[in-house]
Amino acid sequence: MSSRGGQGTGAAIPRRLSGRSPKGTQLRSILEELIGTLRPGDPLPSERELAERYDLARMTVRAEITRLAAEGLVERVQGRGTFVAEPRVAQAAALSSFTEDMKARGLVAGSRVLGQDTMAADAVVARGLDVAPGTPVVRLRRVRTADGDPMALEEAFLDAARFAELADVELEGASLFDVLESTFGVRFPTADQRVVAIEIVGEDANLLHVAPGRAGLKFHTILLDEDERPLAYAWSLFRGDRYEIRLRQERRP
Repeated sequence: MSSRGGQGTGAAIPRRLSGRSPKGTQLRSILEELIGTLRPGDPLPSERELAERYDLARMTVRAEITRLAAEGLVERVQGRGTFVAEPRVAQAAALSSFTEDMKARGLVAGSRVLGQDTMAADAVVARGLDVAPGTPVVRLRRVRTADGDPMALEEAFLDAARFAELADVELEGASLFDVLESTFGVRFPTADQRVVAIEIVGEDANLLHVAPGRAGLKFHTILLDEDERPLAYAWSLFRGDRYEIRLRQERRP
């Protein structure tokens, strides 16, 4: 994240709070309005500055900034301060590829291939593809990017008996969905998916350019063909600070 330290933000916010609503609520509204006028990477006033300006306890200020961070509006950087966060990308409701998701949001999707080989399916992959453990599968491992920034780390597995040629297909910047449809002529109208929240650690953190321990969303996806048989199993680890899930739900009568 870039910082534009030196830009003053004090003139953009009120000098004092009113007595019409709780002080914490007023501070949150002030900061939300301020964030709306700034760019990603711009700094917010420090906790000390806000506490002194509005005669608030530091704990109150910290609690409201923590709320904003939990909502993905700001990012705290240890020893440097609080900055406006990069906007998050929301998962599309329809089954779509990473490339299609990014394009729909005005971002340029890309990828860096980390591995493209054939391996024996372990228990997890075998279960996802409904094959016996040890079955040869093609493994594709990539870092997916949006406008050049790492967004997700993904691994996809497909039965080598059917997709052996994938081990040699050029996938740098390509959409796996497009390759499967155009090159192999397969269709996958549905998918089963589950999502878990995890910490990003080790080499995964290095590849995604985040500090170890940062929050991530891990998607486990099984693409199903027109006969609802597993076509591919994949997991994708997204940066929690750049990706979110939005749902529209209906209450049954």
